[in-house]
Amino acid sequence: MRNLTPACAAFAGLLLLAACKPTTPQAPAKPADAASPPAAVATTTAPNDANDNLNAVAWMQRSAEYAAVTTTIYRAATDHLDGLLKSDEDALVPEERGNAAKDLPPAIIMDVDETVLDNSPYQARLVRNGKEFDDLTWDQWVAEKQAKAVPGVVEFAKAADAKGITVLYVSNRAEHLQAATLANLKAVGLPVRHDEVFLGLGTFVKDCEQQGSEKLCRRKLAGQQYRVLMQFGDQLGDFVQVLANTPEARAELSAQYASWWGERWWMLPNPTYGSWEPALFNNDWKQAREARRQAKRDALIVENQ
Repeated sequence: MRNLTPACAAFAGLLLLAACKPTTPQAPAKPADAASPPAAVATTTAPNDANDNLNAVAWMQRSAEYAAVTTTIYRAATDHLDGLLKSDEDALVPEERGNAAKDLPPAIIMDVDETVLDNSPYQARLVRNGKEFDDLTWDQWVAEKQAKAVPGVVEFAKAADAKGITVLYVSNRAEHLQAATLANLKAVGLPVRHDEVFLGLGTFVKDCEQQGSEKLCRRKLAGQQYRVLMQFGDQLGDFVQVLANTPEARAELSAQYASWWGERWWMLPNPTYGSWEPALFNNDWKQAREARRQAKRDALIVENQ
């Protein structure tokens, strides 16, 4: 769940100007919370009406730049594998590391949507049909098992797997979508050592209560069994718990771990949705679409401060 951060600073302007439409929390597949509109208030507009997500989806699907960026990120991450294996570094923040990481087998945590699987066709359908995310159409898309791999990820994941590193898929896709998700991952060539590598929304974690689509508990679970070398995502919440979803608090949290970006943490560009968007309109999805759009306009920076 990426958004968005120092690793994607070059895309900050694009993220704001695209004024993207949400599809779900931390990934288009995630149940409603502050990052995605509740299905009950999903709206429909005429296909030819202005759609906040048009440029964002078109960029991910049709620009040469998108594939170049993701490939660059994954190639750079591959170059860090050997060094991290030899080190004692861990990619979980201290508050989420409840046990010693030393001597545990190595693993990498990867978000699924827009980090390893490209769901832009689903987003494109929403744009063309003038609709917003809802659980039914999302589940139908996942059941198709047609998502392609994000450029560069298969080569990276295979390189990690060949070095004995377990790839864990910590996703806000619901647990009932596990079989379809694992089948899709395997179909595009991603390593899936066993079914337990998928930690979806609803995964039980003893003595840890999940809040909404927060991944805190599942990261803790991963940490109980592995030393986490790297984390990959497209939302800030894929890496660390976001306690206050405001632009200022998010920027401060990201800056707190500035030295981890491009070393232990790797952010993928995703201008189509994310919790960065509701942070611009006080996390209130009950507002009318135009009110949300106006809040995003008001958030634009038009002069240096």
